Amino acid sequence: MGILDKLSLKKIKDGLTRTRNDLLGKILNLFGTTRAIDANFFTNLEEILISADVGVDMTDKIISNLKERLKIERINEVNDVLTILKDELYKILKSTCDSKDLDPFLIPEGVKPFVIMIVGVNGVGKTTTIGKLAYNYKSRGKKVLIGAADTFRAAANEQLEIWAERAGVDIIQQQKGADPGAVVFDTLKSAVARNIDVVLVDTAGRLHTKTNLMEELKKVKKVMQKVIPEAPHEVWLVLDATTGQNSIQQARQFKQAVGVTGLIITKLDGTAKGGVVFAIANELKIPVKFIGVGEDIDDLQPFDPEVFVDALLKT
Repeated sequence: MGILDKLSLKKIKDGLTRTRNDLLGKILNLFGTTRAIDANFFTNLEEILISADVGVDMTDKIISNLKERLKIERINEVNDVLTILKDELYKILKSTCDSKDLDPFLIPEGVKPFVIMIVGVNGVGKTTTIGKLAYNYKSRGKKVLIGAADTFRAAANEQLEIWAERAGVDIIQQQKGADPGAVVFDTLKSAVARNIDVVLVDTAGRLHTKTNLMEELKKVKKVMQKVIPEAPHEVWLVLDATTGQNSIQQARQFKQAVGVTGLIITKLDGTAKGGVVFAIANELKIPVKFIGVGEDIDDLQPFDPEVFVDALLKT
């Protein structure tokens, strides 16, 4: 179960209610009306998975693996199919993670400050995610500093300032329209001087100029390296689960531009298409670090593949 406690497990299960009710309800209905594991059964299961936004390619892979295992293991009972389906879904998510991903708050020994660059388009919940991350790190005894480098969006600094106050951490910011690189430079210089443990850098999700967003993010990354050559130590991309398959295209662009090392998937409590997590993991081969399952400051939860699959398919 990784680092999750009982309260966290409940939050995840509650947050995935809409997807679970839809996905599990349809699967149980299929199993309840199925007399034979035949072509018709697999066609119906395929439709259910696609409707949960698991994705066509991912669904094909799951169905193919399922058929192969049923044949090898000589399984004919419909109820046993659910166990194998859960195992296949778990393996997909586990394949992108290693043991350290199950504690995304783990900071490598001797790395200080640990710099995390947060990227994502506007509207995905980037600002609130940074606030929640700051709260979580501080709750674990870390000294946290936020860098407000999204200087293009009018309300970005104000929103981030509110979240920083809620989390009880300091923030470095400049006036709207300031050079993001200057904010990042000041933030990292301050972090070094103040012996900060974790730096969370907000970045633009859209520009109000003709400058290309990805080029701007590359510049921000280069500025970081002038202060701390190894920075950023992590680049986490925030994706909105309610946008479904569109989030995969976003992820491809950010991955190519700034080398995304982890994913944070928000708003899973607001959609019945939580299956997109499997499609994202399969397509991008990037570990999911956190999932957002509510609005409260402690509703950003570390991602555990086993817990996630259980929360979706446990009867």
